[in-house]
Amino acid sequence: MSYENIIVEVHGAVGLIRLNRPKALNALNTALIRELNLALGAFSEDPQIGALVLTGSEKVFAAGADIKELQTLTYMDAYLGDAIRTWERLSYFRKPAIAAVAGFALGGGCELAMMCDFILAAENAKFGQPEIKLGILPGAGGTQRLARFVGKAKAMELCLTGRMMDAQEAERCGLVSRIVPSESLLEEALRTAKAIASMSLPIAMQIKDCINSAYETTMTEGVKFERRNFHAAFATQDQKEGMAAFIEKRPAKFVNR
Repeated sequence: MSYENIIVEVHGAVGLIRLNRPKALNALNTALIRELNLALGAFSEDPQIGALVLTGSEKVFAAGADIKELQTLTYMDAYLGDAIRTWERLSYFRKPAIAAVAGFALGGGCELAMMCDFILAAENAKFGQPEIKLGILPGAGGTQRLARFVGKAKAMELCLTGRMMDAQEAERCGLVSRIVPSESLLEEALRTAKAIASMSLPIAMQIKDCINSAYETTMTEGVKFERRNFHAAFATQDQKEGMAAFIEKRPAKFVNR
């Protein structure tokens, strides 16, 4: 289908979504989120897609929510309409998802990036939750995910002051997986996603589930969950193929079964 606020491409086994509202600095509005969710649904159902890359432009990932759209909301509008809830679709995307961030990822943009499994940042990337400057607070998981990534003190400072941090600080505090040269950000993100997509998709999804569970349960329960998934891996064709390929010293040919 055709989209007005995003650009969707397929690169082999990798789905690519570019946020594309250049005049609004990729501000996140209802129309963009609706299209994003449709694209996520399509990639989720496509058996040929093994990983996702979400990116913006070279200058901005997403500058935040569309304030013009939010400005007139009343409490009852927000509460009854469960404002921002639809943004969470990305956090439930079961396949590996990489955020490739260049330029500004602020407010909702930062929150959207944090919904991905990890962030690759260009050297010019800047992150922040400046909602307090607008008289509101983060509403798409900013206080929750940021605290889990960078710790309580850093999250408190960023959310209470609204200041931005650059890519280097974001990498030091654990928000960003790696910093790459700005000119090669998308190329590196696609290369990384293709490497992930070349592995067994069921196993990649299990790994994603296990790591996510580490943030939501105790160590004892998390290790138990991991072990049960480890046991389950031996029911897959890909386990048989992967170990046979290792012993025979040849590349594995996974069938995602």
